[in-house]
Amino acid sequence: MNWEPFYSMQHQLDAHIASAHDLEGVNVVDHKIVALLVEISELANETRCFKFWSTKPASEKDVVLEEYVDGLHFILSLGLDLGFRYQTSPLNEVTNETQAFLSIFTTVENFKRKKDKASYTELFTAFLSLGKILGFQEEELQEAYKRKNEVNFQRQDEGY
Repeated sequence: MNWEPFYSMQHQLDAHIASAHDLEGVNVVDHKIVALLVEISELANETRCFKFWSTKPASEKDVVLEEYVDGLHFILSLGLDLGFRYQTSPLNEVTNETQAFLSIFTTVENFKRKKDKASYTELFTAFLSLGKILGFQEEELQEAYKRKNEVNFQRQDEGY
């Protein structure tokens, strides 16, 4: 998948946010890492995959997908901030959703410590592996990202 159009869309959103919130030249990488962890946690909560004590089903697929692309926004943004671009890599073999979430949390922590190209690639790959086990197809991701990007611009214009 060619991620460059997504980096371009994310760059436009990031520039809009930086301008609207007077953030030019401000390092917000650590803030984005916390935001990514929150988004991943919200995603896990919508899948309910770890809630062995509950019989309530996962949220509808479109809700889970929207939470997933929220995380994708922050991963793309972090790549832009640090000058990294994801190049397609083989996805991780994960056997279940809970394992995929644990892997993502580990890779975020590793990325937080190292902030290098290898840890960024590891993070992005783990995130895409999670998307695969959640059943998302590339076309779905592309369309959902575009929709949410438009919503994010609208929210900024409305003082979100």
